[in-house]
Amino acid sequence: MSSLLMDAARRAIRYLESLDERPVAPRAAGIAALERLDEPLPAGPTDSEETLALLDECVSPATMAMAGPRFFGFVIGGSLPVALAANWLAGAWDQNAALAAAGPGVARLVKIAPRGPVEVLGLPPTTGGGFVTGATSAKLTALPPRA
Repeated sequence: MSSLLMDAARRAIRYLESLDERPVAPRAAGIAALERLDEPLPAGPTDSEETLALLDECVSPATMAMAGPRFFGFVIGGSLPVALAANWLAGAWDQNAALAAAGPGVARLVKIAPRGPVEVLGLPPTTGGGFVTGATSAKLTALPPRA
């Protein structure tokens, strides 16, 4: 397991370090490489290292360089190294933050994390906060109820 995770980290780091040189949009060859993924469901187990390599070889060249310095298309989010590292750690924890009994540590993080933005924005200390899956969900969550 550790060699697989280290391989994934190396591949992710290599991708991020290549963003300055990568084209913002994928080239035709990168899109064409996606065809390799269109295969029947394997009859049995597939080697984890081979699967990871296939994903990297086929999908990395077909990505938009959204985390790079020349992408000005959408506001997707930021991939700061510390945010990515924390995301990896959270993925390894595999917790359910919605129920404190199922994940007390992450439930506590969800409770205290909104304090920073509340303080920075000068909002009342009684202001609540929460986490959603993306910008669209955030907009819908923030809509006031109709009276």
